[in-house]
Amino acid sequence: MLPESVTKAREILQDVTPLRTDCGLTCGGACCQSLPGETTGMLLFPGEERWYEGRSGYAMTPTDHGMLLTCSGHCDRADRPLSCRLFPLLPLLREDGIKVATDLRARTVCLLAKQGKDALLPEFVAAVREVGRILAEDDDQRAFLAQLTRTQDELKALRRQFRRDAHV
Repeated sequence: MLPESVTKAREILQDVTPLRTDCGLTCGGACCQSLPGETTGMLLFPGEERWYEGRSGYAMTPTDHGMLLTCSGHCDRADRPLSCRLFPLLPLLREDGIKVATDLRARTVCLLAKQGKDALLPEFVAAVREVGRILAEDDDQRAFLAQLTRTQDELKALRRQFRRDAHV
């Protein structure tokens, strides 16, 4: 059984998507494909691994950042993990509440992430914000969101540093 907050979050994002069309048609589903020699996947939110235990077509690997789910690159839409449903956005914990940003990790594979959240449907952005609010009410999910926020902030700082160094 999934945590109630994760179940609600998954339901909210079940049918709302970044674009009115299948964005995977634009890039060949790049977010669902691993590069040769790499194993890429999505981090599961706390407790979400229970959904995938014993299901064929999925593998889970513990990492320093949480449980990483990998798949064949094709899945039943109802089985998508929460990270896939949020992609390419990320709800972030900020002093003044939940903010939604483009996940900087997505920029390497997603054309939409490179354009920013303004290129996405407002109802998708709003749904991600609502999901962030729901998750932040659960202590385990809030801690995971805090970890994702720190990672996003570290990546942002690195990008700034590299930009400064490039101009020197």
